[in-house]
Amino acid sequence: MSARTVVFAGGGTGGHLFPGLAICESLREAEAETRCVFVCSDRPLDAQILSANAAEYRPIPARPFGMSPRRLIPFLRSWGVSVRSARAVLRDVRPSWVIAMGGFVAAPVVQAARCERVAVALVNLDAAPGLANRWIARHARVCFTSAEGRMPAHWRRIPPIVRAAAKASRPAAACRAAFGLDPSRKTLLVTGGSQGARSLNEFVTAFAEAEANLLRERGWQIIHQTGERGDIAACDAYRRAGVPARVEKFLDDMASAWGAADLAVSRCGAGAVAEIWANAVPALLLPYPYHKDEHQRLNAKVLADCGGAVMARDHVEASRNMAAHREALAGLIRDDARREAMRASILGLGPADGASRVAAELMKGPFGAAGGTFPG
Repeated sequence: MSARTVVFAGGGTGGHLFPGLAICESLREAEAETRCVFVCSDRPLDAQILSANAAEYRPIPARPFGMSPRRLIPFLRSWGVSVRSARAVLRDVRPSWVIAMGGFVAAPVVQAARCERVAVALVNLDAAPGLANRWIARHARVCFTSAEGRMPAHWRRIPPIVRAAAKASRPAAACRAAFGLDPSRKTLLVTGGSQGARSLNEFVTAFAEAEANLLRERGWQIIHQTGERGDIAACDAYRRAGVPARVEKFLDDMASAWGAADLAVSRCGAGAVAEIWANAVPALLLPYPYHKDEHQRLNAKVLADCGGAVMARDHVEASRNMAAHREALAGLIRDDARREAMRASILGLGPADGASRVAAELMKGPFGAAGGTFPG
């Protein structure tokens, strides 16, 4: 039997790429020769992430949809060439499935799959499906979701999807040492996702300067993923505070970052929530404040409701976030027992093994041992 090929459609952010990498891992565990091809955006971040994971990828010039002329015109100009580019990829690699990971890249690839008559599976991870995912769902043979809340009854519920490279696999001391930090110090992980988050950067650095004595006396250090901008300012702030820190624009070794962490301050993209769940790291969660559907707040609800995280509003300005959240973060820094209880609450949610469940279901479909079409 020839090797199977699966196309993953998504990109633009790590949240549309990392879950696909996780499903690819699980498919290859079931069938080692499976070929995974990622159709992604032409943003540099996509190439950076996929190259770091030795993934085969083909960029297309897709652009996000929007009703303002500033977004609508580039979208319309890119749509036709993106669909044609995606059709060329599908004709070249002849996949059994197109797995749509959501977002603006997935839509033209799904349109190409419709033209080429390739089966589509949708993996929706955000609690409020976006416009692209709602359109894709109408054309998908099967839809998976790990989100809480109201979803169509026929969508298949799965736990969160997390790649192996984001799951801690060694002791905390070894993870801290991997970042050149003190293996014995408690560690705060700050991450706004693969693109960073300016308001989180500014809040935590302001907190570190204001609460420098607390952090030093309690023996804390910081790992901070800032995104493209903010690394220099963060380094300067931690240096002024006298707080040991490792600051990076982008963290390739998220397994060690999560493994090192006793506490996190994070955005609430589906990927971040999944990684917090998988690694049972207590967290202060600040949802992205500009989404009209508030899907990051909905994403975080499962962790907040179980007691594994504190969810708070991002007021954007550092001074307002300090006024609103300084004591909450300081309290989590001080209270070892509370953090342990939060960790136990997350562990009670069960394993984040959504990738293996998706792979197992897809193996029953066009290229599964039983052959035929996907059941249901």
